[in-house]
Amino acid sequence: MNYLYMGIAFFMLLGCSNEEKKAAPPSHLAKEAENPHFRYEPKAVQNPEKVILHVPLIKQVPELKYGCEVTSLAMVLQYAGVQVNKLTLAKQIKKDLDPKIRDRHGNIISWGNPADGFVGDMTGKSSGYAVFDEPIVELMEKYLPERAINLTGQPFTELLRYVSNGHPVVVWTTGDYRLPDRWESWKHGGQTIRTPLDLHAVVLVGFDSDFVYINDPLWGKKAHQVNKQQFIRSWIALKKRAVSYN
Repeated sequence: MNYLYMGIAFFMLLGCSNEEKKAAPPSHLAKEAENPHFRYEPKAVQNPEKVILHVPLIKQVPELKYGCEVTSLAMVLQYAGVQVNKLTLAKQIKKDLDPKIRDRHGNIISWGNPADGFVGDMTGKSSGYAVFDEPIVELMEKYLPERAINLTGQPFTELLRYVSNGHPVVVWTTGDYRLPDRWESWKHGGQTIRTPLDLHAVVLVGFDSDFVYINDPLWGKKAHQVNKQQFIRSWIALKKRAVSYN
């Protein structure tokens, strides 16, 4: 798939891009995200009815085929007044350089850990995947000392509170902002890494009662409207990963 053509289905995504892989059934999604009748009902809402931040849109392609996380970070940092670009961040983000090893059937049996650093080649010249929240927070700290905040595991209302206070949030979701359905697992040292191949990261820039608004670095969408409940389900399934700043 060529990711520059919008007519191609989102399910072809792999780690912010488009390499097709074999699906594996999920086994550890949060129960609330699996429930088709799930609806996120915050215990208290202390936010305005509608907020949209004018965060600059930066596209990850063509230079960073798998660079949705650092490109999203670049948007957030530029909004915060830091003049840094995606290519600089791509060089500076921690890397996990373990090579991808496949068995004779083409299945991934060994690769890196996105919690340690970016896995694979971000440019797409060879296989690339993703990076999780911890290395993104560490890199953000270099530009916003003592201001980077890891919101991973917090309730979604906390993410909305940051947005309503003028701070956009990097959020991990999927390429179509729905529940992941293309799971893979591989070994990394003594660990088993189990993660969806259709992983993606975007910038949460706004919300209202029914929708969230995101800047999507892959598809070049600014303040793109997405059903709030659908988006929250995908965020929960991906372990509620999110990063912002004070």
